[in-house]
Amino acid sequence: MTDTLRSQISAPVVLPNDPEYDDVRSIHNAMIDRRPAAIARCRSVVDVQSALAAGQRAGLPIAVRGGGHNGPGFGTVEGGLVIDLSAISQITVDPQARTVRVGGGAVWRDVDAATHAHGLATVSGIVGSTGVGGLTLGGGHGYLSRKYGLTIDNLLEAEVVLADGRVVTASEDQHPDLFWALRGGGGNFGIVTSFTFRLHPVATVYCGPTAWPASATADVLRWYKDFLPSQPPELTGFFATLTVPPVPPFPEPFHMHKACAVVWCYTGDPADADEVFTPIRAAEPAWDGTHVAPYPALQSAFDGLYPKGLQWYWRGAFVRDVPEQAVAIHTKFTEELPTLHSGMHLYPVDGAVWQVGSDETAWAFRDVTFSQVIIGVDPDPAKAADITRWTKEYDDALRPYTAGAGYVNFSMDDGNDRVRAMYGPNYDRLTQIKATYDPRNVFRINQNIPPATR
Repeated sequence: MTDTLRSQISAPVVLPNDPEYDDVRSIHNAMIDRRPAAIARCRSVVDVQSALAAGQRAGLPIAVRGGGHNGPGFGTVEGGLVIDLSAISQITVDPQARTVRVGGGAVWRDVDAATHAHGLATVSGIVGSTGVGGLTLGGGHGYLSRKYGLTIDNLLEAEVVLADGRVVTASEDQHPDLFWALRGGGGNFGIVTSFTFRLHPVATVYCGPTAWPASATADVLRWYKDFLPSQPPELTGFFATLTVPPVPPFPEPFHMHKACAVVWCYTGDPADADEVFTPIRAAEPAWDGTHVAPYPALQSAFDGLYPKGLQWYWRGAFVRDVPEQAVAIHTKFTEELPTLHSGMHLYPVDGAVWQVGSDETAWAFRDVTFSQVIIGVDPDPAKAADITRWTKEYDDALRPYTAGAGYVNFSMDDGNDRVRAMYGPNYDRLTQIKATYDPRNVFRINQNIPPATR
């Protein structure tokens, strides 16, 4: 069957007996080790169409890979066909219109570099190797969200290959129901081969971490969760717990010590930064690493710490507030951080995110303050069980103090009930749109939304 696939697909196809197979099948999370029957390395929309058709004719489960960054490994599938978009990575910036058109296989570091050349940027995550497609379809939040909303709030249109092989453009004016679903509904509705985003004037930012010893976690978290929402949207910062890596620019006395930190980004006039950061410095950080930098430097600051090939287990939750009970839990689990790469982040999703109605996109939680993620990470497969256990216990302890659901891109093996909760009142509409565009649930290797029964 695999030789037949190779003859039917216009793209290069990698099969299990090919020498490059193990390298090509690998994804960012080394905890996921699946062996697809074939990998189609698509270079064009036509390649995607032919691969999709061949996979369906063969009755294979189909996974779609953009950057391969997905935690539960939805960019691969055991015994199925992987449609690899990584070669579809063209980036075209229109500085006059302030837009960028991005291939479905691009990663954010390349988008940031291309738009920065024109003093522009759009909303994305915090790791440059993240795929544009996966982050966008799940919603997307990062340093610019308080000012400019989610990534999906800046999506203008998408080119989509549907399950039946048709190629359509989804926007506010064309296939608006599909466009609504793509903005947060994950990879359930088709293969997006290009995205067009709105850009904003962002070039140089004042950014970097302020850090405190782990013993200060409770006090710093109490201060942070009240301070940041009261600030103008030009200032953002995510709260983190971590083990300080033994590398510059972290001071040597901090190396390998457990800590809490806030990683800041201020997009206002750098001349105003001293005034803006006065109350932050009044919180007496033990180390202040803030400085002026090009925006792409901030965006890629964690790439070296989190390369491809680590073991990952993560869980996410939306948070409206951080009550004292939750502060105590965060403090406890910070002291129990299991490995150098493990930690917890609270990303702010207020400000401009709140200016879009909960029913205007598939992303339903427009009233929460933070998107929380707990990450158990280590390079050693022998520690996979330990980091998974720590993450689950931490998440389970905090669940009573969350909004009852989390960001789809921070989910692992959450199950159908949790997926339904992620979309709240929008879930039923998503199942109806799924029934229209993918009635046979071809695109099911994801946090799946099954088609409504008609």
